[in-house]
Amino acid sequence: MSLDFGWVIQPVPHGDLETTDLHEYNRRAIAALPPQFTTLWMEDHLQWQEKPLLEAWTTLTYLAAEFPQYRFANMVLGQSYRNPALLAKMGATLQQLTGGRFTMGIGAGWKEDEYRAYGYEFPGAGVRVDQLIDTIQIMRAMWTQSPATYHGKRYHIEDAYCAPRPDPAIPILVGGNGDRILRATARLADAWNFATFSGTVEVMREKLATLKRLCAEVGRDFGAIQLTYYGVIHLPDDPADFKGSKGFQVLGPTSQDAITQLQPFIDLGVTHILLRTQNIATLQRFGAEVAPALASA
Repeated sequence: MSLDFGWVIQPVPHGDLETTDLHEYNRRAIAALPPQFTTLWMEDHLQWQEKPLLEAWTTLTYLAAEFPQYRFANMVLGQSYRNPALLAKMGATLQQLTGGRFTMGIGAGWKEDEYRAYGYEFPGAGVRVDQLIDTIQIMRAMWTQSPATYHGKRYHIEDAYCAPRPDPAIPILVGGNGDRILRATARLADAWNFATFSGTVEVMREKLATLKRLCAEVGRDFGAIQLTYYGVIHLPDDPADFKGSKGFQVLGPTSQDAITQLQPFIDLGVTHILLRTQNIATLQRFGAEVAPALASA
């Protein structure tokens, strides 16, 4: 599978960007994407401190209509925020309206403060993973059966219709690194994401070994699961202006640095790289200097 790239839509204003300029910034960045970019993604959050923030599903569906040359997905939807049967219906509708350009990115959810602020219960991690598994099973059932019935540990449906059913089938990408999430990925997902926030390439290597073992246990071909990586990158004109971050690696500051930093993930089997940037110049430099070198390596 050839290597390509995705851009993560900016959900909050940054730097000197005003709230009223955020949507226009995203549109200009998408219009400037290098040709190696084939997908657009958006994180799913309801609030981030006091910053103005765009709701993920609404923004993604709006941009999917405006930019028909890209596939669209969330990185990743928190399963708790939307009823799973309704989410299945939403996904099927978007797949129909976009002509098959949607990937369902989903995870167990983690950001406790926004759960509490918006009135959602925040159960323990084990319950949230149970909910994730049920959500994926419900979506699969509703997309393939008419009507669909499913009774899981946490969620259920009874004679639920989801017409028109998605054609082509909607790929499901799971984000998360816990052993139970990896087990769910082995059984149920088409793709898996490892994010820069989760650790180093050594951590990813360990997680992949676990995923391979779990695939073997359930009789799944490990090669059938697409491997993706989500990173944050900054390639300033002057490397001295590089802005890192506490707690995770920011790719850069030079194009050669980014090549060196990303190549080990590609060597592990990553075929799609998602990038979050804070300026259009970084996108352009990446497309001119980094992407061609990675593709030809």
